[in-house]
Amino acid sequence: NTKTVQWSNFPEIPTIDQAYSKISNSITVEWATVPGATSYLLTAKDGNTVIETMVANSPGTVTGLKAATLYQITIRSISPAGRSQASPPKQAKTVLAAPILQVSSPSSDSILVQWEAVYMAIGFSVSIMQANGLGRIWKENTTNTSLTFTSLAAGTLYTIKAYAWNANGTPGDDSTCNQRTSPGTPANIQVSFDSGALKASVSWAPTEGAFNYTVMALSDSSRLSCSTAFSSCTIYPLQCGTKYLISVSASNDAGSSRSTSAVTLKTVACAPGKVTIQEDPPGHLSVAWSNVDLGDYYVAFVKSDDGLEVHCNTSLTQCNFLSECGFTYFISVFAYNKAGQSPLGDVFNYTTAPCCPSDINPVLVSSDRVEIVWSPVRGAELYETKAVDGFNVVECNDTAPACTLSALECDTKYNITVYSFSEVRGSNTSCTSQFITTAPCSPEIKNISKDDFSMVHVRWQSTNDEATYTVTARGEKGVHQCSSAGESCALGGLPCGSVFSVTAVAETPAGRSLPSFSVPLETAPCCSASLMVTQVTQSVINVSWTVGSGALTYVTVLQSQMGQSKCHTHQNHCLLGCIACGINYTVAVKAVSATGLTADCAYQSYSSSACCPLGVKLYRLGPNGIRIHWQASRGSANYSTDLYGSKGIFTCAPSAGLSFCDVTEIPCGDVYTVMVSPVAETGLKLTFCPKKIYSGQFLFRGCSHYPWLSCSDSLLFHYLAFQFFKTKRNF
Repeated sequence: NTKTVQWSNFPEIPTIDQAYSKISNSITVEWATVPGATSYLLTAKDGNTVIETMVANSPGTVTGLKAATLYQITIRSISPAGRSQASPPKQAKTVLAAPILQVSSPSSDSILVQWEAVYMAIGFSVSIMQANGLGRIWKENTTNTSLTFTSLAAGTLYTIKAYAWNANGTPGDDSTCNQRTSPGTPANIQVSFDSGALKASVSWAPTEGAFNYTVMALSDSSRLSCSTAFSSCTIYPLQCGTKYLISVSASNDAGSSRSTSAVTLKTVACAPGKVTIQEDPPGHLSVAWSNVDLGDYYVAFVKSDDGLEVHCNTSLTQCNFLSECGFTYFISVFAYNKAGQSPLGDVFNYTTAPCCPSDINPVLVSSDRVEIVWSPVRGAELYETKAVDGFNVVECNDTAPACTLSALECDTKYNITVYSFSEVRGSNTSCTSQFITTAPCSPEIKNISKDDFSMVHVRWQSTNDEATYTVTARGEKGVHQCSSAGESCALGGLPCGSVFSVTAVAETPAGRSLPSFSVPLETAPCCSASLMVTQVTQSVINVSWTVGSGALTYVTVLQSQMGQSKCHTHQNHCLLGCIACGINYTVAVKAVSATGLTADCAYQSYSSSACCPLGVKLYRLGPNGIRIHWQASRGSANYSTDLYGSKGIFTCAPSAGLSFCDVTEIPCGDVYTVMVSPVAETGLKLTFCPKKIYSGQFLFRGCSHYPWLSCSDSLLFHYLAFQFFKTKRNF
């Protein structure tokens, strides 16, 4: 089974025609084709380093070699039968390595090409042209390791090629790269400042080859920048009151252009600080502030809370304004320059003192109290009312435009001031005061007395100055008054039998005092409107009268030279006894009130009736007549006789001075009652004298049949006998 190697079947050994290097890391080998060979094995040997490469046909290239190095090159042919022996070696040297380029654009019109030294190189060739193929080609040879191309177009992409050569002038590998020149400086710089937003918009003409633009804003204290791919950019936030130098530079992958000439930008001034507000005197506001950089002039705005706004334009640092009480003013100060208005600084508010009430009106003034009202005033949150009397102070605080000052002294002059108050400004101490005098003190009634003229004198005590006093007696029967500037006055015409409540009131221009404590006053009871005296019996009279107002009891007195008769009763009549007939009396009635007040009401003369006649005797005058005889009594000259019977009344009036009277034509057989009465001057006939009984059947002339009986007893006897026989007859 062992195969026998047939060397005669191996492919032929190829012969190298030439070996050369065009690239620093490879050698290209050319040879004649060997029949039957399917591939070839190229070998490059440098000392102990062997590099083999399998190729299909000629020419073939061995790669991975070192530049500028001499190699022994051999080749073998390969067929299915195997590989041939190595060909005779042939020397070949790799060309120089390409320089490693470092390119940059130090300016917008130049490109700097730099490289490191190349092994075995004695010179270098560098060329440059625009990458787009337009324009000329610059080529420079040098033994240095750097080269600068100038007068190039700014912002243009260039292609740079460089290679080294050896002592034989053989060029090595070339190195190619692209480099853009840096852009040119932007032109037509325009700066637009926005004072409200404190930002600046910077614009310029586009620059060839610029990828990006950078705007720089430099001040003494800050550095601001913005970058953009466009032809405008906004820088913010800028600082107020600052001068900026603004420049623009363009840049690309090669670098940046030179900055443009700086454009000066002055921003708006900062808002003025250290603002102070003073109101001196009231009604004048002074607004002051500190000076600011870059401020050409200032405007101060003052706006009141009702919407009204005023302003002041000045190059100084102070403005004066008129102000009103009770307003809140909003104050702001702006600085101006060519760039515009400064930013809004702090807005200050100043509240002026609240207005003072001007229409203080006392709606009630009493002895110890004063009620005052006023219209609400602007800016007042509270009202402080003070009433000052020497060293005494009475205060009241209220949010309402009214105040009641109490616990005041009567008849006292107070200095009353209403101060308006606000929490921000406090009290307005410039409010004017006014004087209000309290009502007078109440007088004190000391006594009430009566004089003989029915006048009631009222006396009081008071400490008021220049007061007028009014005394009022008030009762069910009306009101009575008297007035005086002194300490007493007299009440007249008070009705009798009345009870009054007496008070005194003091009055001044400030008002009326409270009434004094009332003092009761009772007038004497009223006398009776009429008095009547009636003789009841010869020794008894009845005195009657009408009831008078205020009288509770009455005392009736009957007075004569012979003595006095008295009666005390709560009725309106009284019986008085032990009256002597035919005597002149004086009748007096005294009315007495419940408290013991008396009124001597009436004095009336009264003559008691004449005495009843004595010794009345009856004498028969024929069958139908009778004579009545009596003895005249004291106090009367006229008499009247009356016979009362069942068949009539028979009256006889004797002539003046006579003491008998004849009655004729009287029916017989009847019993009569005979009464002889004195007749008063008024014609009134008294009815209380004793009566005599007379019978026509038993009456005889004289009394001879009954000598033991008196005339009067005889009449009584005959009357009793008559009544006896009359009774028997009825049975």
